[in-house]
Amino acid sequence: MAEITVTVRNPHGLHARPAALFVQRAAACEGAVEVVAGEKTGDAKSILSIMGMGIEKGTSVVLRAQGSNAETVLRSLREILEDSEA
Repeated sequence: MAEITVTVRNPHGLHARPAALFVQRAAACEGAVEVVAGEKTGDAKSILSIMGMGIEKGTSVVLRAQGSNAETVLRSLREILEDSEA
């Protein structure tokens, strides 16, 4: 399992548009992908799960992925969370 920690830089957090892109990119992972923010854990392949987490700017999240392309998917997800203009 691959894991990274990322701080959300988008001024609006992980709102609708970046959340949709986030879920699309997570779906490319061959295995499970999860997001952990504080006490909440969500399925990165589920828009309802991601939107329900209420991830805001400045939140530090842990991304975990399984599968042969896990590292690539995590790098792609990191780009979305660190994009201050998404």
